[in-house]
Amino acid sequence: MEKRDIKSMTLEELQAELGSAGFPKFRAGQVFSWLHKGASCFEEMTDIPKDLRLRLAEAYEIACARAVRKRVSKDGTVKYLFQMNDGELIESVLMSYHHGYSLCISTQVGCKMNCSFCATGKSGFSRDLLPSEMLSQIQAAQLDGNIRISNVVLMGMGEPLDNYENVLRFLKLVSSPEGMNIGMRHISLSTCGLVDRIYDLAKEKLQLTLSVSLHAPNDEIRNRTMPVNRRWNIEQLLKACRYYAQRTGRRISFEYAMISGVNDSARCAGELAARLRGMPAHVNLIPVNDVTGAGYKKSGLLSQKRFISILEQGGCTATVRRTLGSDIEASCGQLRRKHKGGNGYEG
Repeated sequence: MEKRDIKSMTLEELQAELGSAGFPKFRAGQVFSWLHKGASCFEEMTDIPKDLRLRLAEAYEIACARAVRKRVSKDGTVKYLFQMNDGELIESVLMSYHHGYSLCISTQVGCKMNCSFCATGKSGFSRDLLPSEMLSQIQAAQLDGNIRISNVVLMGMGEPLDNYENVLRFLKLVSSPEGMNIGMRHISLSTCGLVDRIYDLAKEKLQLTLSVSLHAPNDEIRNRTMPVNRRWNIEQLLKACRYYAQRTGRRISFEYAMISGVNDSARCAGELAARLRGMPAHVNLIPVNDVTGAGYKKSGLLSQKRFISILEQGGCTATVRRTLGSDIEASCGQLRRKHKGGNGYEG
């Protein structure tokens, strides 16, 4: 019999499961607590009766993330290459800020979106991650660093809204007061623009931050760099974003990778400001990463300053994202592509 994924269960589901087997309700709370502290096996649950531990081990599997490589930047950023129970590899990035620790997690093994400037898409797509596997990335990083992660960013490998149901369940689990208790206002979810799912997410009225990877002010440029734009163009995407902001009352963050000679001109900045006018939004300018084979170069400082100035004149708030972990290839997908199957750690 195939074992079931216990860490993806809510507390209520676990209470129902154990209750039907004749165990008191409080036992489910104990098991749930152990799972969300990062227990890797049922034997670790020392306050649980042995007969219950044995029955759990027979019927359920605990998803874990095991670090097979770890790279530490001179700025303190940590890049993990995690292996799942089935051997699949994913990446997470731990960043330290004055307000605490943030972890950028993956939601899929690989990605289907194939954006031209992203290393993840170049390695293809294997499968969706389960809610338990998203939780496991946080737990593994916390245990490794003996820290508490206070902010989570769903901006690693994969498109979160392409794994919609699993991501929604993860959000419920990670914010559970009986679990990690990470509030929605401390969670950011990034999407390349799956318009139908943005409408779905808006109806949930979650208080997370929606980050939209825009990266272009018009369809001509976005069609070349982001294939998703051929299904939902910028006009459709921004209409959905306006609906999302109105429905949730939350400001939207627009991610904009600055690519020299592609999308960083004064004309692009003016066009972008005009498109976002009247929307509660913030533009995050990101010097593009050097992805092998893409041939892109990051915009220079003068271009970045000019772009921000034009956006601000047009009524948009904008900042250039601080680059972290550039010496360890912290952008998602790069470490996984280079991994040749060897275990161990690389500092």
